[in-house]
Amino acid sequence: MPAAAHDGDRHHQQRPRVEISRVQADSPGREDRSNRSLNAEWVEIRNTTRNPINLRGWTLRDNDGNRYRFDNIRIGGRDTIRIHTGNGRDTRTDLFQDRRDYVWDNRSDTATLRDDRGRTVDTESWGRRR
Repeated sequence: MPAAAHDGDRHHQQRPRVEISRVQADSPGREDRSNRSLNAEWVEIRNTTRNPINLRGWTLRDNDGNRYRFDNIRIGGRDTIRIHTGNGRDTRTDLFQDRRDYVWDNRSDTATLRDDRGRTVDTESWGRRR
């Protein structure tokens, strides 16, 4: 009986409304710290709902404590946004951290998305932890 009750609980777990859908931590080509190379490093965030969500005050962090804080950014229903490391002009689909150095460790890191209350919404890890 307890096992059956536990199985039923799994159906009530919700997917995150906003999730980290993809990460490109290893910028393709030479890592020469050029803006082009920095912007080829990104994290993609997806809204899994039909309704727009305002990400104001949300944060995206790495294991070293580098943090990107979202301004008044609205992500449409079922839309994605890429957060690039380098400099650029923010658009509806692409945001830029305006950094001059890489954030995401190619071998091993964790991207953590937190809401405006500091609650972890989603994480994405890759590689081996040290």
